Amino acid sequence: METNNFANKLFNNYTIYNEESITQKRIKHYNIKELIKKRSDDIFEINTLGLSIEDREIYLLKIGTGKTKIILWSQMHGNESTGTMALADMFNFFEDENSFLSEKKDILTNCTLYIIPMLNPDGAEVFKRRNALDIDINRDAANFVTPEAKMLIELIKEIEPEFAYNLHDQEIFYSAGNTNFPATISLLTPAYNFERDIDKSRIKSMQLIVSTHKMLQQYIPKQVAKYYDDYMPNAFGDNVQKLGVATLLIESGGYKDDPEKQYVRKLNFVLILSGIHTIANKLYVEEDYRAYDKIPFNKKNKLFNIIFRNATIINNGKEYTADIGIRQKSELHKDSMLIDDIGDLSQYAAYEEIDYSGKEITTRVKIGEKSKFFIDNDLD
Repeated sequence: METNNFANKLFNNYTIYNEESITQKRIKHYNIKELIKKRSDDIFEINTLGLSIEDREIYLLKIGTGKTKIILWSQMHGNESTGTMALADMFNFFEDENSFLSEKKDILTNCTLYIIPMLNPDGAEVFKRRNALDIDINRDAANFVTPEAKMLIELIKEIEPEFAYNLHDQEIFYSAGNTNFPATISLLTPAYNFERDIDKSRIKSMQLIVSTHKMLQQYIPKQVAKYYDDYMPNAFGDNVQKLGVATLLIESGGYKDDPEKQYVRKLNFVLILSGIHTIANKLYVEEDYRAYDKIPFNKKNKLFNIIFRNATIINNGKEYTADIGIRQKSELHKDSMLIDDIGDLSQYAAYEEIDYSGKEITTRVKIGEKSKFFIDNDLD
């Protein structure tokens, strides 16, 4: 079955595999613990990789007997859980005995999967990026101060995978290139040196990304980008790539009317499984890796949550026309929707745009505040 056909069937049958116990992005360790309890020992080999700083279990699930080893890890940053939700759905996919039997056979006889669904459970507990030592695990790939980083690199060196999926979330304010479309999914094969040289492992990951990019255009046309590829000597993806592992960084961004990233979760489920199926059947070798360069880079802070267009503002006795851009400053606090910019925002876009032509704002309008006019619009 070709990649796109398999992806379409996954997409259309997603509700069968959706893990209904998880409905929002603020996932805690107990959610994962309960999921692990539900897993079948006949299908998954389940181990505790180790303990976090605050003594929470970090789980490793293994499935398959194939020669091609693939490692997947998620929630290295505690507040980046879209990949974790998709992995929970993927567990259900492999345990379902009634569908995709030939595709599962292809995957499990050709590949062995090593899955870490939550690498940073302490950060996840309080929904923050860093671990309990306030260290960014993703920037601990040189000194290995954190036990979580040590566990991951030791596992990678032990199993010597051919492919790696490094699952992250990015801010919803990135656009796909210089467009008004959000970068709902951003893809990257990390560099392994400052020169950003291309070796055999990078070519493989580029080919896989080209295939994934084509597939995603069916569901989010113009909303797929490439994450910036500057080499970071202390970053995990870069160092894993340096070991010769074809590494794919997946960054899950924003999608309109999807604050809990449930649609983006579905896309992750489809892109990960279809990618693994592509690896199992070596379909990626058909792709021209040079097409990777044609994927636009994502652009930071191109989007707002809301833009009020052409508002008439009366301030300090002066009347002027300007756009007002609103951004949510904290994912933990829904009341953190604040004025982020005022002026000509014609080169920016928003998930919601409101024409304020002909309307006067006489209350205080100041960057960094939630002014009365915004509250009165009842949009927060």
